[in-house]
Amino acid sequence: MGLFSFLKGKGKNLGAAEASEAPPADALVKEVEDLGLNADGVEIAVEGDKVTLKGDAVDQETKEKMIVAVGNVQGVAEVEDTTGGDDPVLHTVESGDTLWAISEKTLGSGARYMEIFEANKPMLSDPDKIYPGQVLRIPTA
Repeated sequence: MGLFSFLKGKGKNLGAAEASEAPPADALVKEVEDLGLNADGVEIAVEGDKVTLKGDAVDQETKEKMIVAVGNVQGVAEVEDTTGGDDPVLHTVESGDTLWAISEKTLGSGARYMEIFEANKPMLSDPDKIYPGQVLRIPTA
């Protein structure tokens, strides 16, 4: 359970006219479904620019991917996770970052960058396409 910060003005635009508030919950549910993530047992609630995940996720990996998926949407500043389980390890991409550099910093070896790429599928479609402000899930043992 935790509260995770995201850059509100960055991320995927789900068609909202303004990025001052998060998109409605049904738009975030559709985004999660469109990514092929199993949201069974999890309710997504939105209040202003904060998204809350409630309930029981099917597993730890899916929970972590849902946090990243809804957090990396324009208008979302925070994601509160009340689903239980462990908190994910997250990394906010900085200007000049590559998955190799992030892997060196977080996993101890740049050669493990594909582990980060795989941990962020389907949100990432190419290991070379990351952007400053994007939050990535870092795999743990």
